[in-house]
Amino acid sequence: MAGRRRVSGSSVVALCLLLVALVACGGRTAAEPARADVQRVLDRRAAAVLAHDAAAYARTGTGTGFGHLSALPLAAWSYRVRDVERTGDTATADVELRYRVEGYDRGPVTAGRTVRLSRDGTGGTWAVDSDRPAKESGQQPWDQGAVEVVRGTHSLVLGVGQSTATLRRFADLADRAVPAVSDGWDGDWSRRVVVVVPRSVEGMAGLLGSPASSYRGIAAVTTGETGGREHAPADRIIVNPDAYGLLGSLGKQVVLTHETTHVATRADTTSATPLWLSEGYADWVGYRGTGRTAAQAAPELADAVAEGRVPARLPTDEDFGFTAEAEQLARAYEGGWLACRMIAEQWGEDRLDAFYRAVGAHDDRTGAVEDALHTVLGTTEQDFTAHWREYLRTRFG
Repeated sequence: MAGRRRVSGSSVVALCLLLVALVACGGRTAAEPARADVQRVLDRRAAAVLAHDAAAYARTGTGTGFGHLSALPLAAWSYRVRDVERTGDTATADVELRYRVEGYDRGPVTAGRTVRLSRDGTGGTWAVDSDRPAKESGQQPWDQGAVEVVRGTHSLVLGVGQSTATLRRFADLADRAVPAVSDGWDGDWSRRVVVVVPRSVEGMAGLLGSPASSYRGIAAVTTGETGGREHAPADRIIVNPDAYGLLGSLGKQVVLTHETTHVATRADTTSATPLWLSEGYADWVGYRGTGRTAAQAAPELADAVAEGRVPARLPTDEDFGFTAEAEQLARAYEGGWLACRMIAEQWGEDRLDAFYRAVGAHDDRTGAVEDALHTVLGTTEQDFTAHWREYLRTRFG
């Protein structure tokens, strides 16, 4: 064939690399603009949320849900597009939402969102069609309806489907809990709490991204990141209104004080902290000053000890599982509480606080309790457990 010439091996390799580069660059140029365009739309949407500008929000796509979150006092609201899957003029974006409540959150709440978008014609502007929790993420309060906000002296209550009077009662309870916790815990903390009250246990489960069956007997939980003072978590006390409503006035206050304690001790609660200590300490603060006797506050453990079933060991983390039997879960909480009460009575409240911090300061779980028992309380794990078992016999035998 006229003009045909042989191509050397090195030329073939160079040509293949050039073709690969062209294809790769072409793929990036097709994908990156869509991601960048979606980010720009969501940036405008975030600005509209912070400005409480419903019209600007609607110009970025659907305005559905804007009224649900418009009452929130926000210090920050932003989106980060992690990935975009585009099919023609539709796209699905994997997005990270970060927001902070003004005056309460030192760090952001982070939530995964799935945002679906579309555009009219080639080159048109992307618009949001829907914004929902990502598959592995829990709901946010506004996903369940309009959020009503009630402010207390030390608290902010966010309610969905609850009356203003009900939310006010929660604010009053939280306002009493904060100084009670500060009186017991000598650590530095914000002395403010955010309480979320959904419509039902199903709403609570939706916020936590778990089945409702896991929380039916649980009055409240506290969410937030652990890991030490380098983190600045945004804690939320999330109430199960179904279970909480069954409590008496003292029980309601103890629960709110217990959960507020978790907020206060968060910076010193790490993966090294066993649940018997974190939950037991929170119960110790919750019952502190109430005048409740050991038998009144720990009826399940009192019955077991009276029958000769003294626990052989301190509660394990598995004993605190939400799926555990109600009596087993109660004994775990009661056992942790009495261990902390014993420390406060026999070593002093200051030593109890120091012990809590020493355990949390450990690099990992292994050796954390043992080291803190030695350095702070001057005892061993074996002797401490024996001492605790005798303490139970003395109180309940």
